[in-house]
Amino acid sequence: MPHLGDFDQRGTHRLIPTAYATESVLESLHLPAEVINDLTELDAATNERKMAERGGNVTISPGELLYGVPEAHIVNAAFTHPGPFGGRFNDSRRGAWYAGVELETSIAEVAFHKRRFLKDGRISERLSFDYADFLADFSGQFHFLDDVDRQQCLQPEPIPQCYAPSQALANSLLYSGSSGIVYASVRRLGGTCISCFRPALVFHPRRSRRYNITVAAEGDEIGIAEISG
Repeated sequence: MPHLGDFDQRGTHRLIPTAYATESVLESLHLPAEVINDLTELDAATNERKMAERGGNVTISPGELLYGVPEAHIVNAAFTHPGPFGGRFNDSRRGAWYAGVELETSIAEVAFHKRRFLKDGRISERLSFDYADFLADFSGQFHFLDDVDRQQCLQPEPIPQCYAPSQALANSLLYSGSSGIVYASVRRLGGTCISCFRPALVFHPRRSRRYNITVAAEGDEIGIAEISG
């Protein structure tokens, strides 16, 4: 079974597509104020994060989410947009804050999933994607996997089927009060990741640099360029 241990780490890295790194895409639209107001109301009625902040999500209450602090919307979005299949340590009902201790680990994790996207779309050329790096600090007790857990929960393929054991373990820990799980990166040998279950434990979320990441469906090469400005 996973064991509790101290995890004290400053400046962990979470890469978020730049398109989602603003409060709302509506901010950039050059439209009349009344049109923006109508679109904002529609967005509020259909946006999972905003619905959860109003109490519309049964798996995470408004009291767990962040308000009135820098990047609160970024943190809340991680927990309220879990994706149709969830992630390695969260199911499709409730998200988690995933981050790499090392920037290289976060890049490797992102690159892997972009390769899958290109393969699924049968796209042969190399494509580039822009990401914003969000830093966050953690200090507290988190769960660490034992040997049996690592063997069962850190399988690389197939996705999403290989997530079943890890999601079951995560749900058991989540509802027993766990803060989250620290584990070895599946996509980068020697890298370390964290899956934090509690928004309030994502300390001092802040923006760092932006990166352009280029990958192809086949091969392990990753092109990385820092975006200035």
